Amino acid sequence: MAASFDLVVLGAGSGGYACALRAAQLGFSVALVEKDKVGGTCLHRGCIPTKAMLHAAEVADSVRIGSQFGVHAAIDKIDLAGVVSYSDSVVARIYKGLSGLISSDSITVAHGPGRLTQLDGRPAVTVGDETYRAPDLVLATGSYPRSLPELEIDGVKILTSEQALRLERLPASAIVLGGGVIGVEFASAWRSFGVDVTIVEALPRLVSGEDPSISAALERAFRRRGINMVTGAAMSSCQTTESGVRMELTDGQLLEAELMLVAVGRGPQTTGLGYQEIGVNLENGFVRVSERLETSVPGVYAVGDLVRGLQLAHRGFAHGIFVAEDIAHRTGILKQPPATVVDQGVPRVTYCDPEIASIGLSEDEVRTRFGAVETFTYDLAGNGKSQILKTRGFVKVVRRPSGPVVGIHMIGARVSELVGEAQLITNWDAFPTDVAGLIHPHPSQSEALGEAHLALAGKPLHSHG
Repeated sequence: MAASFDLVVLGAGSGGYACALRAAQLGFSVALVEKDKVGGTCLHRGCIPTKAMLHAAEVADSVRIGSQFGVHAAIDKIDLAGVVSYSDSVVARIYKGLSGLISSDSITVAHGPGRLTQLDGRPAVTVGDETYRAPDLVLATGSYPRSLPELEIDGVKILTSEQALRLERLPASAIVLGGGVIGVEFASAWRSFGVDVTIVEALPRLVSGEDPSISAALERAFRRRGINMVTGAAMSSCQTTESGVRMELTDGQLLEAELMLVAVGRGPQTTGLGYQEIGVNLENGFVRVSERLETSVPGVYAVGDLVRGLQLAHRGFAHGIFVAEDIAHRTGILKQPPATVVDQGVPRVTYCDPEIASIGLSEDEVRTRFGAVETFTYDLAGNGKSQILKTRGFVKVVRRPSGPVVGIHMIGARVSELVGEAQLITNWDAFPTDVAGLIHPHPSQSEALGEAHLALAGKPLHSHG
């Protein structure tokens, strides 16, 4: 049996449901196919529950250091079941609201595992005995936690990030394999809960996708917090033992812990879904797309983690909205085509303690691309609100020589709330003098952004230019 729509979206995660909502707003009839729950990994097994856990960790740290602020308190215990219950309640409220949004927009949700097929020579999506066809299809099947070939994920002693979110009790010790975003966020939260944590990263530094100065600052902060780190050494072997796990590294070190989190990134969910069978080209599992996110099959698009690049929910949102509007422009509903989504203009946040937020190019990338670079780093020691919060860190601004700002890199408590302004600065090609003329409220951490641009503009206030 076949049902016809203007647009069919396979996958209801961040990119998929954003595309469906925007398409419905534009007047399209939309079918949204999802094998699990609307909201996908981000809402149910990723961004939201992880950040809820990290907020609980922040509360624990606040209690622990309360005496520094004249508030004396003590932690009776860390109730991990209570943390999970709190996280679940947050997810449930967001899920209820999202489900209501989708229902109110008259989007047809098809529940069940979907597969890309063909009907009358055109791509379609089949769910069980039902086939959904449309002039345009969007692939939004997301990603899965990667592992390593020699590792057996048992869900008890060796875990993925999704399994780690459902732990019923805290381990006394843990190895985190991977020092990227997921790895350092879990390491940070677990350390706040009292776990003895060791991060193992094969590359020379943690969060290798960030500016090297950010990595160095994070590693110093983690050492102060008692988080152990091994960088520049890969796993050689790993076995489960009666008491936990034992790992040998390529440099000969032997590590033991009660459990291990495998945080070596996420891979695109493209296997067994019929993509290649109808001609969608893949590259190392990722869907190959044009600048406008169209695949090798005309009328079939891909969004979010299926497309090589930053694996971020808000990038998926942007992809989904872009594709809906691009189809609307092509079909004459919108007069102007939407601007393409460029990864350089997408803000990045890591919610460990201290937080990391950045956008644009690093200092090394600017030097490589343009031959020279101008930077200024404003230390949060000079920022009143940061001193009130007792946080350390900095705001680093990177510009082309005598040109606009092309990168902003920040580390410190709550800097995630500053990256919205940083995005406006870099994406609008602002010069330091443009930002220097803006008045930032006092006392606020946003002043650090203003101070850095004042210095780059040649008129430093609370810093040496």
